[in-house]
Amino acid sequence: MKNTSTSLTKLTLQKFKKNGWGVVSFGFLVLCVLVAIFAYVLAPDNSQNANQMHLSIHSKSPGFQVKILTIPSEKVSQNKLSILFFGKKNTDTEIPISNFQVTKNSFQITEYTVDGSEGLQKKYPLSLFPKATSFDAIPKLYVSDKNFLLGTDKYGRDLLSRMLIGIRISLAIGFVAVFISLIIGVTLGAIAGYFGGKVDAVIMWLINVTWSIPTLLLVIAITLALGKGFWQVFIAVGLTMWVEVARVVRGQVMGVKQMQYVTAARALGYNDLRIITKHILPNSMAPVIIISAANFAGAILIESGLSFLGIGAQPPMPSWGGIIKDHYSYIILGKPYLALIPGLAIMSLVTAFMLIGNALRDALDVKNA
Repeated sequence: MKNTSTSLTKLTLQKFKKNGWGVVSFGFLVLCVLVAIFAYVLAPDNSQNANQMHLSIHSKSPGFQVKILTIPSEKVSQNKLSILFFGKKNTDTEIPISNFQVTKNSFQITEYTVDGSEGLQKKYPLSLFPKATSFDAIPKLYVSDKNFLLGTDKYGRDLLSRMLIGIRISLAIGFVAVFISLIIGVTLGAIAGYFGGKVDAVIMWLINVTWSIPTLLLVIAITLALGKGFWQVFIAVGLTMWVEVARVVRGQVMGVKQMQYVTAARALGYNDLRIITKHILPNSMAPVIIISAANFAGAILIESGLSFLGIGAQPPMPSWGGIIKDHYSYIILGKPYLALIPGLAIMSLVTAFMLIGNALRDALDVKNA
């Protein structure tokens, strides 16, 4: 039995590898997961939620460069592991400058202005820069050239950093929502399909009622009931995606339970729980795997819609839907990239999941074996 199982697994993997788009999409998703895990390592702005604002350089185009003066503050104790996964608690003051001048008694800067006019001039004493032993050392230690590869958002935050950290929301919502939907959907679908009768009627009534409510409306209702927040959205999306899983599992179980090996299991005196978990569900999961890939994509789109409506991940936590919400008006104001970049990112991630779903469908199709 194990040899048969192993050979079927190998056959499925071989068929999946032959699907070029499926393999490319899988590689892309692996890359996205790695980026999500090490987002703060890769992000130019590694402050928590990449929330370092510079209002004087807001809405700048990709490739924008500017000099930044960093005025240090008291260090906040934080271990390296916390910085790696949750970002640095940055309390330093960063000031975009267009020019600076070193004198005997002070360090003078000219602040950056949007229109290119002469900015405000300020003088700073040496005491503000603890690592500098003289005014001449300040530019080397505390002035840096900062490059914004994707430009800045309307608050002057680094858009690339916000995008890299925002991918965590999209992937996490997919994993958690699909996990919740699988637990509820597989459980109810298996019970309804196996026992039938009144049990099936009650569960089907619940499925049909939930199915009749528009998904976005149901998510909004659950989110408002649970409150706005990160985990509330995950739970809300998961509670709306179990219906399709339950219907598919129910249909599969109704077909599989008529098989001879299930009848033999009953004759041997196995209880219903063992028959369902050990004999029926393992032979019913192929369509569920395909639906799960589609549900990943659906969860990402729903979360983006909720963030756009303002009831998803709450500021300053970055999410791609939230970035679009903040900048959709810039499409007609001459800076469409502020909304198009996160839009293309969402489209790429959703497309990858859909292509993987198609590849899994072909690989698990025994008719094409």
